[in-house]
Amino acid sequence: MRRTAAVKRSILVVTTAIQLILLVAACTSSPPVAVRSSPAAAAPAHAGAHPCPGAPTFTCSFLSVPLDRSGAVAGTLSLQYAVASNSSAPHGTLLFLTGGPGQPGVPFIAEIRKALPAVVRGYRLVMIDQRGTGGGGLDCPALQRQMGESDTFPPTAQAVGSCALSLGQDRNYFTTADTVADLDALRRALHLSSWTIDGVSYGTFVAEQYGLTYPSRVRKLVLDSVVPQRNVDPLYVESMHRSAYVLRQACRLQQCGYDPATELAQVISKYGLAARIFDILVILSVIDPRLTDPSIPLLSTLHEAAGGNPGPLTRLVTGFYGNAVVRQQIYSSGLHAATLCADIRDMPWGDSAAPLASRSAALSRAVARIPASATWPFPPSTAGEQGIVAECRYWPPARPDPVPPYGTLTMPVLLLAGDLDLSCPLPWDEEEAAQIPHATLVVVSGSGHSTQLRSRQGAAAAEKFLLASGS
Repeated sequence: MRRTAAVKRSILVVTTAIQLILLVAACTSSPPVAVRSSPAAAAPAHAGAHPCPGAPTFTCSFLSVPLDRSGAVAGTLSLQYAVASNSSAPHGTLLFLTGGPGQPGVPFIAEIRKALPAVVRGYRLVMIDQRGTGGGGLDCPALQRQMGESDTFPPTAQAVGSCALSLGQDRNYFTTADTVADLDALRRALHLSSWTIDGVSYGTFVAEQYGLTYPSRVRKLVLDSVVPQRNVDPLYVESMHRSAYVLRQACRLQQCGYDPATELAQVISKYGLAARIFDILVILSVIDPRLTDPSIPLLSTLHEAAGGNPGPLTRLVTGFYGNAVVRQQIYSSGLHAATLCADIRDMPWGDSAAPLASRSAALSRAVARIPASATWPFPPSTAGEQGIVAECRYWPPARPDPVPPYGTLTMPVLLLAGDLDLSCPLPWDEEEAAQIPHATLVVVSGSGHSTQLRSRQGAAAAEKFLLASGS
């Protein structure tokens, strides 16, 4: 997301947001995919081994994978990945998956090593730039300028349409199922029978789908800031409703002396700005979940607007979005659209195969069914204006993401949640934990998105789980 220089770029994004985020994806109703490989299959081609820049104890290489594994469309992709040199690590290999979709993995070696030093000593760490990210980031200039790293900033129909047109039919081959197949090709290239996977935000969804496709090849899973494996809500109703809790917790911390949630509802009713304020709150739940950054005084400007002076709030909202464009190598908005709009099957209009002509009416009907209490302090209309549905509403019909062969994650799973996270709100973690037989949910109080990298409590929980005997 484009924003002022005072707002530090997030370590791992969501989106999305849903930074969906950053941030959001789900299975489709298509027939189950076949498991395409076995441990005995020939190792995929990889080449170009060299010391990773800035990480001399890691070797970077490139994995060649087909664009379309069915063979109907020709072409290959070259995916950069990095492997630590400690090949005899006592706990085996750990694949760490970053978020988005749209974010590369290799550039974050240093952050992972700093946040989880004991884990990096105990495991051989592997990072990968998933298809469509990093040096192969999908380039959609107009969408990149508008959305940047955000899940929830609403793009224009023209920006979305021009992105889909520029990608052509290739846009059908950037689903999570395609990425899962790439990861198993990487596993075979590394000659591994199994590994442990740690995912953040959208990386949790990739990890879940991998575990549901290749359960015997996963020892343990860490899911930090969870995107549910199914039934994710692209309307972000839970996040909007939970905004009241986040605002009130920030007020309690700062002893503000008023109710910012009630004032937000009053301000939106009088001045609008609902979608923009929601987007800012989601981003702040990643980079400043306690709302303490003095350069972004959201609570005080809301208070002034509620008192009849909207000027400071308007300037904050306008100034939050600067002119700097996030390059697609850092975060690809094109991939974000191509993946999410194919992955999410529970859009108001159905899955990604639904015709464009039916989507606007279906979205309007879905928004009309949302009770006002479900999204308060935001009005229900905000659900239909935020970035995920705004983006996918205009994305052309696409090949839906296939459903994995298995329905339950059977390995031990640690779920980490920040109680102030609006990108992947706590109810999502609770929903996911309820579906997993061997799940442990740790809620980190006072934390937002990506708890392992942003809180000592989250990092400690991950280290305890990953380094426990039996891993």
